[in-house]
Amino acid sequence: MVKPTEAQQLAILERLDKFSRFTDSSISIPFTRVTIGVEAIIGLLPVVGDFAGLVLSGYVLIEAQRAGASKDVKLRMLRNMGIDFLGGLLPVVGDGFDAIYKANTRNTRLLRNYLEKQLAVEPPSPAFPWKTLIGLSILFAVITGGLTLVL
Repeated sequence: MVKPTEAQQLAILERLDKFSRFTDSSISIPFTRVTIGVEAIIGLLPVVGDFAGLVLSGYVLIEAQRAGASKDVKLRMLRNMGIDFLGGLLPVVGDGFDAIYKANTRNTRLLRNYLEKQLAVEPPSPAFPWKTLIGLSILFAVITGGLTLVL
């Protein structure tokens, strides 16, 4: 697989930010600071809604694959998806759990942190230009020797 460019990775993060906002926090509950997303609404449908939420969460995992995320990051994403799915299956409290856990936002943050660490890694310093140093030393020696003979 070809490693994505920094611009492609940033585009993936931008898409995931929008997706996570839509699925996890696009609806404000009036008179509170609480937000829920479409996934919490879909999760109100017993079992079917939770499966639909799991499928939606799979999109974040697919984008993480495209972005070149490590196996560890993808496993942590799968764990978050599993917790969200199983928590949503709980009778009565599952719908509240769905609204609070926000697995897509967590997974987008995991990917962002991973990519930021990858971008922060400094490339190895270039090899010392020994040939240039030797060439310039010879050139300066010739010039200095020539100037000594002339003066």
